[in-house]
Amino acid sequence: MTFEVIVVDFSKIRGLWETRVKKHKEQCKKEEQRIQTSALQKIKQEWSFMLECRHRAIPQSEYLNNGFVDITLNIQNTHQRNFTVCKSPSTEEEPQKNKFVFNLYGSEWQELPDYLREQTYLKEWHIHKTLIQTIPDYIQTFEDMKVLDMSQNKLKHLPPEIGCLRNLRELNVSFNNLKNIPPELGDCENLEKLDVSGNLELTELPFELSNLKKVTFADLSANKFSSIPICVLRMSSLQWLDISSNNLKDLPQDIDRLEELETLLMQKNTFTYLPFGLINLSNLKLLVVSGDSLVEIPSALEDNPSLKYIKLLDNPIEVNENLDIENEDENNQDQLQFEKEFMKAYIKDLVKRDSAPSYTTKVSLNLQI
Repeated sequence: MTFEVIVVDFSKIRGLWETRVKKHKEQCKKEEQRIQTSALQKIKQEWSFMLECRHRAIPQSEYLNNGFVDITLNIQNTHQRNFTVCKSPSTEEEPQKNKFVFNLYGSEWQELPDYLREQTYLKEWHIHKTLIQTIPDYIQTFEDMKVLDMSQNKLKHLPPEIGCLRNLRELNVSFNNLKNIPPELGDCENLEKLDVSGNLELTELPFELSNLKKVTFADLSANKFSSIPICVLRMSSLQWLDISSNNLKDLPQDIDRLEELETLLMQKNTFTYLPFGLINLSNLKLLVVSGDSLVEIPSALEDNPSLKYIKLLDNPIEVNENLDIENEDENNQDQLQFEKEFMKAYIKDLVKRDSAPSYTTKVSLNLQI
């Protein structure tokens, strides 16, 4: 079954939605102010604040002022921040599964805290939206690390010591400032999920990543790849490959080496034809391409009843070239991330449709806000 989808300009959609969200927030703010003037609401806030302080073993004298609860002290926020950032195995209140998870969030962080180097028992790092530019070499001591999620930071490079993480299962360094990936990553032979999307300047992956035979998910979208890296074609267990929003003009004829591939996302490239090797991918269930430049498509792809073949057409809305862009790279990353999430949600919804006609359908996304 084939879907031809006319996609509107994402920056236009974003602007319209941001206007609507702004109006909604203003309405919510007015309603919140009205509720806050209610005596009942004030009592509820004070009671919740008092219970939280007791839960965190904060002395009563710290949150009472002349016998009244003083919620302006912000004690709760201070303790909450420390509790979230520093995960200690001695904290009895934490769920057992969180004792080995480290979380860090916020632009006030420009480097990792010093105490982290001592917590080598950690199995997961989740670090987002910070100004951190490097990962220290002591990461090699985290031998039990399974998940390294450092998306949406300012990373400029990955240390070669990352190859010492032999138990690593997931690596997410999407939407950073990476220009290359160290070949030592190929030593992480247990890696199953690799996400390097949205780095904008990434042009290639080292051949040593061919050793990653257990990778089932690879997201290389929103970079500057001119072809599918050779190492990716040798990831024999690959089931999901997203290489959209790159500089690809054609696909390798041996694309059928990826025998386990089920999902292939290639929109926002400049393909003029699709190789017949795609027909040999017997497990392929979803194929998404940009169809405006395509002049040659194997008919077996469009006629395959077990394959959802989605062709995205040019958007009909003019692009506003007078947008005020303060930081071009950050703006591009934000737009790409928004577009990525939008397309992910839309394609997911499209795939879930059980009753799709066998003939070609054209769907126009006309959003009125």
